Amino acid sequence: MRIVLVSAVALVDRDGRVLLAQRPAGRHMAGLWEFPGGKVEPGETPEAALIRELREELGIDTWQSCLAPLSFASHGYDDFHLLMPLFVCRKWKGIARPAEGQKLAWVAARDLARYPMPPADAPLIPALRELL
Repeated sequence: MRIVLVSAVALVDRDGRVLLAQRPAGRHMAGLWEFPGGKVEPGETPEAALIRELREELGIDTWQSCLAPLSFASHGYDDFHLLMPLFVCRKWKGIARPAEGQKLAWVAARDLARYPMPPADAPLIPALRELL
């Protein structure tokens, strides 16, 4: 089984809310809510992947020094195994706007479980609740 490395981030605003993105129609797991991020390309660090993905998907800029590792997910899907470090980011430049057809929602930590998520993302919620 192939291993896929994906990097994700919990963007936390001044009110302690976390940004979730809904996977658009036509994509694998469409309609589910997830932490922003994406695949780590060959030769790329998880932090560099997040910086690139946040710019591409949300039009915001952040820096490696603003990405704090929080937890990780390890989940087996039918055709691959996902490894996903989750970072927390409280500082970025710009306003998050959907650039790839996804919907966005700023969600209080206590309400994260109300949003249906992929199996790899959901187990990360308790670590966020403890932090926030």
